[in-house]
Amino acid sequence: MAISRIIALTLGWEDLPRSASVFGASRTERVREPVPALLLEHDDGWLLLDTGFNTALLRDPALRRRFYPSPNYQPELPGPGEPLEEALATVGVALADVTRVALSHLHVDHAGGLKHFAGRVPVHVQRAELTYGLSNHPEPEHYSMARVDYDDPRIDWQLADGDVEIVPGVTALLTAGHTPGHQSFVVDLASGGGYVFACDAADLTENIASERAIGSFTGVTAEETIAPIRRLKEIGARRGYPVIPGHDPIAWPALTAELADRF
Repeated sequence: MAISRIIALTLGWEDLPRSASVFGASRTERVREPVPALLLEHDDGWLLLDTGFNTALLRDPALRRRFYPSPNYQPELPGPGEPLEEALATVGVALADVTRVALSHLHVDHAGGLKHFAGRVPVHVQRAELTYGLSNHPEPEHYSMARVDYDDPRIDWQLADGDVEIVPGVTALLTAGHTPGHQSFVVDLASGGGYVFACDAADLTENIASERAIGSFTGVTAEETIAPIRRLKEIGARRGYPVIPGHDPIAWPALTAELADRF
């Protein structure tokens, strides 16, 4: 069986320079990008792709100074509560209905909600990503990973070494570059068709349409981040699926509305 329903969630926003998403773009032009997550309904419940921010690291002044030290990057929460709980409640899904989680990568805007699932459900990630995130040096935190988000012995890690089917209808694709073990997702719908979710392998539509290198990368050159984009485009073209950028302020609200109308 394939996926019967997709719901797009917005768990916050990020105000940052366009150069953070597009290599060589303006450092002074600002973009307010959504923090995305996806709910995918399958035979055994809901699979959640990405989990948003850890609110404690934003609301506690001392923690915010440590984990968000740059005035150039300003995260924003959507409300006073837990963004994931509030977003799920809005679409009529309870936390307990989520039976699996998959992370595109371990950055603070994607792994911060793991605290809701530790000890409860399997969590899928690339082995290379977790190895990097748990390495004993300051580099991961320098590159926007907060170890407190994912260094929890209760988490039931499901580690992949490359492309892997997570549940029927959802395939994780290793698209390293943004981080050492970044993964994107191909989703096949039971009703026909599907989507390729680039996640942070391509933040914006221009990364995909114009094959522009991404602005944030680890362990590779800017030019090397274009190869995963081309691979995602090839898969999308072959299957007839659109390739969805990870943080586009126009494409993400449009997709959210499209999915709400479709399902």
